[in-house]
Amino acid sequence: MRYDLDGLTFCTQTFGCQMNKHDSERIVGMLESLGCAEVDSPDEADIVIFMTCCVRESADTRLFGHVMSLKDQPLRAASPLRKRIIAIGGCIGQRDGDALTAQMPHVQVVFGTNTIHALPHLLHEAMEGASASDIQEKSSLFSTDLPTHRKSSWAAWLPITVGCDNFCTYCIVPHVRGRERSRALEDVADEARRYVREGVREITLLGQNVNSYGRDLYGSPRFADMLDAIDATGVDRLRFATSHPKDLSPEVIARFGSLRSLMPALHLPVQSGSDRILEMMNRRYTREHYRELIASLRRACPGIALSTDVIVGFPGETEEDFQQTLDLIDEVGYHQVFTFIYSKRAGTPAASFEDEIPREVAQERFDRLLAVVETRALEANLADVGSTVDVLIEGTSKKDARALTAKTPKGQTVHIPLEEGSTNPVPGEIAPVRIEGAKTWYLTGKLLRS
Repeated sequence: MRYDLDGLTFCTQTFGCQMNKHDSERIVGMLESLGCAEVDSPDEADIVIFMTCCVRESADTRLFGHVMSLKDQPLRAASPLRKRIIAIGGCIGQRDGDALTAQMPHVQVVFGTNTIHALPHLLHEAMEGASASDIQEKSSLFSTDLPTHRKSSWAAWLPITVGCDNFCTYCIVPHVRGRERSRALEDVADEARRYVREGVREITLLGQNVNSYGRDLYGSPRFADMLDAIDATGVDRLRFATSHPKDLSPEVIARFGSLRSLMPALHLPVQSGSDRILEMMNRRYTREHYRELIASLRRACPGIALSTDVIVGFPGETEEDFQQTLDLIDEVGYHQVFTFIYSKRAGTPAASFEDEIPREVAQERFDRLLAVVETRALEANLADVGSTVDVLIEGTSKKDARALTAKTPKGQTVHIPLEEGSTNPVPGEIAPVRIEGAKTWYLTGKLLRS
């Protein structure tokens, strides 16, 4: 069916994880193929699409504020519409459905995590004056079946699974993304080869739990085989997110020491250093098992950069539980730690747990954790000062228009001053840099010219 969307402008506002960013790229590609034009600001847009995340309570508050700010905002002068169309998709769309249009009547379209492909039809209905929603719990389609418009010509997100079967007690994701479904290995490899032919230098494999990839299709995980297949495409750099410790196999760990393209960086969420809290979270590994994984990774790839997630203030967390977490974070010495104060999510088992931690107690623990995180992150970056690394140029630095920003193989951000009168590398180019300085969250470096 051809939808009459020619000439309309649209803007996407994306919150949350890399999967949402990838889904937004598919939305852009799909709407552009139907004659729409992407614009940077909601002020210029006939259609504003919010791709949402509901992992933490703050996400709901942010969405409500953004949507309400558009309630009485006038359309652009040249718009063919009588009123702007506001669409809410992603995890909040899946979770709340028609309740969103009841709460915010100026929202006309709601779609879920499995119904991105239905958006053109929903927009068409909204243009006819009706509110429209589609939040199917299951779909035979992957968002990868849709056209795409990548934000970068040299980097690509590549989903290999959608959904999650883990059901951590604090997490809403399995309830809004559904059960885990894997794409055929051959289909993913074909897409990766196409990206490489188009000039992509870095591919990031995506899934709520990439380590269990293929269990539903092949009877057992085949993530190590997936890494081999993508490495064989000739891509320069390969990354993946996110890993669950319970499924990180020796075969995958070994690939950090053997695959040419696999970057020496891994995000391995620990969430807590206390076995008691890990059991309450239904994480299905122990502190000691996690420590053994870290040791194995460092044997396979000395110098690997590690990052993690930590939840502070989970119901029932004692000072002893928190101290065990603090000790583990200090012991591992992560390059980066994403720290969160526990946020109750309706519909999850943990929402009914007793012994809620007072906010002031959780905040005090959070602050202590952050101090350790920052100290260890700075130490990790300082260790690289004086080394020479090949960085992937991303563009002009947001900190300084006279500098470039780039990523090291470990995923660190590097700011590189431009040199007047010299030819500087362009985004997507890989160039050698000598690391000359380190801050907590970034490095500074100097281009090495032949």
